[in-house]
Amino acid sequence: MTSTLRDTGARFELDEQGLTAFADYRRAGDRIIIDHVESPPPLRGTGASGRLMEALSAEIRSRGLQITPVCGYAAAWLRRSETYRSLLD
Repeated sequence: MTSTLRDTGARFELDEQGLTAFADYRRAGDRIIIDHVESPPPLRGTGASGRLMEALSAEIRSRGLQITPVCGYAAAWLRRSETYRSLLD
């Protein structure tokens, strides 16, 4: 399955199965503040939100930024991620 991350400037989006998982965010200096992560009900339990978090974390790392998660899901995902935990602000 190939999915492409889109950045609208206020939301990261990842399409799967014709549906869109998303993460709303704000930029504050060298930080991306993730306010909310959501997958449509048919994608819940499929790992779509985790794939979204992995793709957006890789993108944020490539930009040299840190992540401040307000969303509980994003915070928990980052704390569990050995690869991206260092992005936590």
